[in-house]
Amino acid sequence: MRLLKGLPAAMLTSTLLTAGVLANEAPLPPARGLGVDQGHFVFDGKPFRIVSGEMHYPRIPREYWHERLKMAKAMGLNAVTAYVFWNVHERTPGQYDFGGQYDVAEFIRAAQAEGLYVILRPGPYVCAEWEFGGFPAWLLKDRSTIVRSRDPKYLEPATRWLHRLGKELAPLQYAHGGPIIAVQVENEYGSFDADHAYMEDVRRALIDGGFDRTLLYTADGGDYVTNGSLPDLPVAINFGTGDAQKEFAKLHKLRPQGPFMNGEYWDGWFDHWGDKHNTPDANKQIADVEWMLEQGYSLSLYMFHGGTSFGWMNGANWDKGEYQPDVTSYDYDVGLDESGRPTPKYFAFRDVIAKATGVTPPPIPPAAPTQAIGAVALPESASLWDNLPAPVESRDLKTMEDLDQAYGYILYRTTLAAAGGDLVLDGLHDYARIYVDGKLAGTLDRRLKQSKLAITARKGSVLDILVENSGRINFSKELRGERKGITGSASLRGAKLNDWKIYSLPLDNVANYRYASKPCSAAPCFYRGRFDAPKSGNASADTFLDTAGWNKGFVWLNGKALGRHWDVGPQRTLYVPGVWLTPKGNDVIALDLGGVKQAGVTLRDKPVLDAKPASAAR
Repeated sequence: MRLLKGLPAAMLTSTLLTAGVLANEAPLPPARGLGVDQGHFVFDGKPFRIVSGEMHYPRIPREYWHERLKMAKAMGLNAVTAYVFWNVHERTPGQYDFGGQYDVAEFIRAAQAEGLYVILRPGPYVCAEWEFGGFPAWLLKDRSTIVRSRDPKYLEPATRWLHRLGKELAPLQYAHGGPIIAVQVENEYGSFDADHAYMEDVRRALIDGGFDRTLLYTADGGDYVTNGSLPDLPVAINFGTGDAQKEFAKLHKLRPQGPFMNGEYWDGWFDHWGDKHNTPDANKQIADVEWMLEQGYSLSLYMFHGGTSFGWMNGANWDKGEYQPDVTSYDYDVGLDESGRPTPKYFAFRDVIAKATGVTPPPIPPAAPTQAIGAVALPESASLWDNLPAPVESRDLKTMEDLDQAYGYILYRTTLAAAGGDLVLDGLHDYARIYVDGKLAGTLDRRLKQSKLAITARKGSVLDILVENSGRINFSKELRGERKGITGSASLRGAKLNDWKIYSLPLDNVANYRYASKPCSAAPCFYRGRFDAPKSGNASADTFLDTAGWNKGFVWLNGKALGRHWDVGPQRTLYVPGVWLTPKGNDVIALDLGGVKQAGVTLRDKPVLDAKPASAAR
């Protein structure tokens, strides 16, 4: 390392860390923005404490970004922390989308307009209970690709992505007049692996992408800091309810020189299908936040506002060999609920922050009312079987990725050369409904570790296997094998089945299916209906679509993918932003894999996120 003549050692440390690189690797930035001096954060040379909260732009309707950010400022936050989700921006290799809901630069400018700094977490991996941890599904088309490694088949597209992202966001660094004051290198890599050369690769990609005028840092759980950190970068630690003192003691031991920051304080938790709705101990969380602020530590609440994993974007966990798909709601039981309304926790955190900082926050903006529109009939129907696309013919099974498909369903069809017996699916990802000659023979569910079903069939019977991608795993090395469909083979009575017709079903054009005003001929079925929303418009009111009485499937509203429904609970309502409604003729389409006799939904003014399961599996 070269030394800067005449520069005090403490200021030298601050300057180098602000650059995020060793002095002999890149030019030093101006002495502006967030840095580190004698183990403490400084901002433009003055002591500074980060009091931030996480928000995710794809999980909040664009029309509500400013409203949610105003609520963050009114709780006493001085920054927001934000992931960037690669898979929504580069759905096809080399084709980028930064418009509309995915205009992340506009989200960051909105934060600045509301008086907030931004801590950016660009990944390329983000976890976040988001589909595949934010990776695009096409990374898995080549089965030999090893994500989150130095494998060029992964690292080269990841580097290109970070360089492209830099064109959008590097101009918004504080040194250039924007609000970005810190950028995270990768994300909790220490709990995944310990390849420091890979971490250096990611850092270099960020710097070469233009993030060279901002403090870079890493974040891990306390037990994984050594694996995932870089020696010259500050470290933030992530932890949950009741662990503040214990985890900071670990950071003090590992990095006694500081600075001391909590990168994620898990002030809530997420839900899995078929499990209970999580509501962690609020009193312990309030005590944790109060203690951290009393110590003068910086922190970021994960989440401040969770929002919704709209569409197919829910992720899944892998815990002790169990696949656990997440629900659509990302309410998270935090300061703002799924629809952006303050909870008791919001007011408690606001009081604690004001007391610790001595800063009186702005008044809390009024929350818009919700609306109960009532029952909506869905009288039109269309059978999936009547709307199949042209198939791909293949001797062996193919996955969604083989067909350049990311989300939705995939149907495998073959004619049996022998009678029935035990059907075994090797590598079911994730949920299957099996039909023999058009009749449902049973279901298999990866959650329940099911892979075998006894079927009754004859020689010449048509076997259909409809498989749902229930969400790619977003955490642990298991995500490296998260191809969807049937990833291995299918066998009957021990003999491998061949010669398939394979139907790709991303379900991105369901409004164009052939609907009729009569009962659906055979499930799975799509049901359609329309309703008016008298309070909709620019000052519209949110509502919640109740799927009570339905089995398993998906819902679209006015062409927007709301998300999944499943009667195993705990989520029963889907959040409907009022800004997505129109005064007249709102169009609802609901898929139900099992079919329903009386197709209808109810639009309520309150969510139901803690429903008891109506079934063990469907």
